[in-house]
Amino acid sequence: MQQSSSLSQVLSAVGPRLRRVRTTRGVTLAALARTTGISKSTLSRLEAGQRRPSLDLLLPIAQAFQVPLDELVGAPEVGDPRVRLKPHAVGGNTVLPLTRQPGPLQSYKMILPATRDTPDPCTHEGYEWLYVLSGRLRLVLADHDLVLDQGEVAEFDTRLPHWFGSTGQGPVEVLSIFGRQGERMHVRARPSHRTPASGT
Repeated sequence: MQQSSSLSQVLSAVGPRLRRVRTTRGVTLAALARTTGISKSTLSRLEAGQRRPSLDLLLPIAQAFQVPLDELVGAPEVGDPRVRLKPHAVGGNTVLPLTRQPGPLQSYKMILPATRDTPDPCTHEGYEWLYVLSGRLRLVLADHDLVLDQGEVAEFDTRLPHWFGSTGQGPVEVLSIFGRQGERMHVRARPSHRTPASGT
């Protein structure tokens, strides 16, 4: 009975985890449906927990996001409090998830290469908090074009057109906390008085 209950908990967490992976990458249901060949309605029901996850659904999704299948299933290591970092390459960036369980807030460490210096703004549901660990981060947010140095913080509504990357001078290490729309972090960014970085 306990094993059955644990399995049900793991399966019920798959839908929210799939939605988090998709929204973090800024991928729409329609785009994911085109990539995987799975209908948009099936994907929506899967994320909402109305469709039981199966290998024939999860394997194409894992392949589309280039993540291991066990990350989508999220089977926890019971009793071990350590977060085992599994870096993934996402769009040329190195992303290390720091949060193991699904929830309203998810944290990541990201390493952005110096070559990520051409703005390509996107929008999606959510709210993001960024802390620059090292390097210089360029943040393009709506009409703002800012440069943040080590130790500086920014937070913003991801429904606004946004992009962040390197100034081109070197790689950037960033701590990111991503939440559902309406969530707010506890640290607020101070307005930057820097001269906006030039770009095309």
